[in-house]
Amino acid sequence: MTGQDRPTGSSPSIEIDTSKPHPARMYDWFLGGKDNYPVDEEMAKQLLQLDPRGREMARVNRAVMHRATRWLAENGIRQFLDIGTGIPTEPNLHQIAQAAAPESRIVYCDYDPIVLAHAEALLRSTPEGVTEYIQADAREPESILEHAGKILDFDRPIALSLVALLHFVGDEDGAYEIVRSLMDRLASGSYLVLSHVARDFDPEGADKAAAMYKARGLTLQPRSREEVARFFEGYELVEPGVSLAAEWRPELGEVVPVQGDDPIPGWVGVARKA
Repeated sequence: MTGQDRPTGSSPSIEIDTSKPHPARMYDWFLGGKDNYPVDEEMAKQLLQLDPRGREMARVNRAVMHRATRWLAENGIRQFLDIGTGIPTEPNLHQIAQAAAPESRIVYCDYDPIVLAHAEALLRSTPEGVTEYIQADAREPESILEHAGKILDFDRPIALSLVALLHFVGDEDGAYEIVRSLMDRLASGSYLVLSHVARDFDPEGADKAAAMYKARGLTLQPRSREEVARFFEGYELVEPGVSLAAEWRPELGEVVPVQGDDPIPGWVGVARKA
C-alpha cells in the first residue's frame, strides 16, 4: 500500500464534539494551528494562566519527536507505529522518517474524529514507503496491534511512538499495562519513544491543571521522572536516558528557544527492546 487506501480500523462517521475542549485541538491551538474551536482556545488560555509557556511546551515536544524519529531512522529503524497522532502539523513523523529512509513504513493511530478528517495529510508517503492511518483507542492495544499488523511486519523491529499521549491515560485506565501490552508484541531491536508532562517542577500547578481537565470530563495525569521511568523498565535506555525534552540530543537539531531559565516540564525517553 502507498497510503492512498482508506484509513483502516473502526471508522464511525466523523462527528466532532465542540461542546467541550479536546487535548488534540488544544495542542493544535498551542502550535498555532486552525483546527480548533472556541472551547479549545478558552481552556488553552486558562492553562496559560498556570504556565504562560504553553506554546513553548508544545513546540519543544514537537521538536523532540522530530529528533527522536530522525535518530531512529539513522539507526536502522524502518517501521514506526505512532499512537496518539494528533492533528497533522508538518513536518509529520513520516516525513522525518522517510527523509532519512524513503522506504520507511509508518502507521498512525488516533481515535479523535478530527484527526480522521485530516488523515489524508498523513497518507502522503514516498513511493518507496508506506503511510497508513487507523482509527482506534489507545486503551485497546489488541485492536491497534491487529490493524497495524496488516501493514507492519511484527517480526522486524518497530519504533512505538507514544508522544504526549500517556499523561492523558490515568493509572486506573492501565497506562503502564498498555505500554507493556504493545511492547510485548514487538520484535527484539524495537524501540519505545515516549514524552510526558512532568509533575516534578510545579506539583501544585500540575494538580490545578489536572483538576481543570477533570472538571471538563477529561483526564490529565502529570507524572514524575521516576514514574515516567517506570514505562521503560526492562528496556535499554538510549543516552541520555529519561531527560528533559529540551535536553534530549539537541545536537540533532530543532532546539526551541523558551522564555526564562526554568526548564520546560516534560520528560522524554527512547529505549530499545533487547
